[in-house]
Amino acid sequence: MSHAFTDPLKPLAPERGLFCNRTLNMRAIRAIGYDMDYTLVHYDIAAWESRAYEHLKQRLVAVGLPVGHLTFSPEGIIRGLVIDRELGNVVKANRFGYVKRALHGTRPLGFEELRAAYARTMVDLSESRWVFLNTLFSLSEAYMFSQLVDLFDAGELPMVHSYGEIYELTRRHIDLTHMEGELKAEIMADPERFVQLDPDCALALLDQRNAGKQLLLITNSEWPFTVAMMSYSFDRFMPAGKTWRDLFDIVIVAANKPSFFSTRFPFLEVASADGLLKPVIGPLNKGKAYYGGSATVVEQFLGLSGDEILYVGDHIFGDVHVTKNILRWRTALIVRELEHEIQSSHEVHAELESLAELMALKESLERDHCTRRLLLTRLRAGGYGPTPPEEIDTPEELTAEIAALRQQIAALDEQIAPLARRASEVSNRSWGPTMWAGNDKSHFARQIERYADVYTSRVSNFAFATPFVYLRSQRGTMPHDVAPAPEAGKGVYATNGTRGGLPDSTRPRESRP
Repeated sequence: MSHAFTDPLKPLAPERGLFCNRTLNMRAIRAIGYDMDYTLVHYDIAAWESRAYEHLKQRLVAVGLPVGHLTFSPEGIIRGLVIDRELGNVVKANRFGYVKRALHGTRPLGFEELRAAYARTMVDLSESRWVFLNTLFSLSEAYMFSQLVDLFDAGELPMVHSYGEIYELTRRHIDLTHMEGELKAEIMADPERFVQLDPDCALALLDQRNAGKQLLLITNSEWPFTVAMMSYSFDRFMPAGKTWRDLFDIVIVAANKPSFFSTRFPFLEVASADGLLKPVIGPLNKGKAYYGGSATVVEQFLGLSGDEILYVGDHIFGDVHVTKNILRWRTALIVRELEHEIQSSHEVHAELESLAELMALKESLERDHCTRRLLLTRLRAGGYGPTPPEEIDTPEELTAEIAALRQQIAALDEQIAPLARRASEVSNRSWGPTMWAGNDKSHFARQIERYADVYTSRVSNFAFATPFVYLRSQRGTMPHDVAPAPEAGKGVYATNGTRGGLPDSTRPRESRP
């Protein structure tokens, strides 16, 4: 057994932490369920989605679409974006649903175009108009949608009549790509190309199991693919004589999540190594593998329910939203992009510090500017209100001071603009940080806050925390809360978007009278 041993007394890098939205005492968790794809088994995103894109493209060529020349860009789409089926856009919204960035097809919308399209519109995921990109499996589909919009606008898709139809066409054929098995057969034949091994993932599960927790594998993947991926990813890191099957009390494949958590389907037992199925008579049995089924029966098998069970997955809706809303299980979301995002943020830390200082200075100048404009307004209206300070003599002097402050602010904006642009491109040049939209949390971050008790970049991060950790959420803040005073000469960079913060680099500088 070979492990890059994680010393629980030695802190990991910041990007490998467990981030807690709702206090979670792991000592009170008696069972942990795991998804497989992009949770226990992580794939090379560019490799997987490039092949998914190629399979999708071949299907579209077969039905007569002129897409044979198109290519996939792994950087073109990120998780957490939203497809606008009505306008043919892919958008990034903040936590309130206001659109902050958008592409029409593959073309970025400018500020005025964005305002014209969305000034009176908020993203509401309950409406069929919007399609939220919940999972990394959505990247190839969304990028093809954007390219098809370009072709449609150019008049090259006469068989298609709307952007909504483009989405339905893309959705149908990517589903067939995943369902019919050619792509997964390619991955099974060459797992080294697609799977990124994590030696400590098996260690985390072994710790949890030996700490007395029941472990479950609940995946939508079929039995042959599950066996191939889990064997490749785990067996080499298991104790001598053990395999991945020894980690789990039961294994459930073809679970059909999210329906698995909300409806009651029968179980079939996987009765042979090649996946032969037989009906289940009576209760579930420990150590067995099953096909289909429902979470209600799993709770009966465990003798547990609600907050005694933690479910860990990567899909906002299929793994944590439904689980939380219907069953009240505790939830953990795997967000692998966090590692790159946090690392990228550290790389530009000095620039963010400079930006914060400049923004604090700008706020001070703007406050002086506004104060003098108000005094000038009062003087011109007859001198009402409190008596002006002695140094304020005439409207002419005020006018000159206002003009000088305006020049200082304009000069400051010239320094701020490149820093703001750089900050807005952290982790992705087109879309910026996954968790942020301008100076506010992104819609994706809001979904994580609402439905994931804990989020982290990979399952193996639980090995550092130990199975006995008490995870405490940070105290939430409101704009009126008292914040520690910044150091002398230091600006305020409040990540909750309430003070200072990051200007939206897509917005032109405000015109000032």
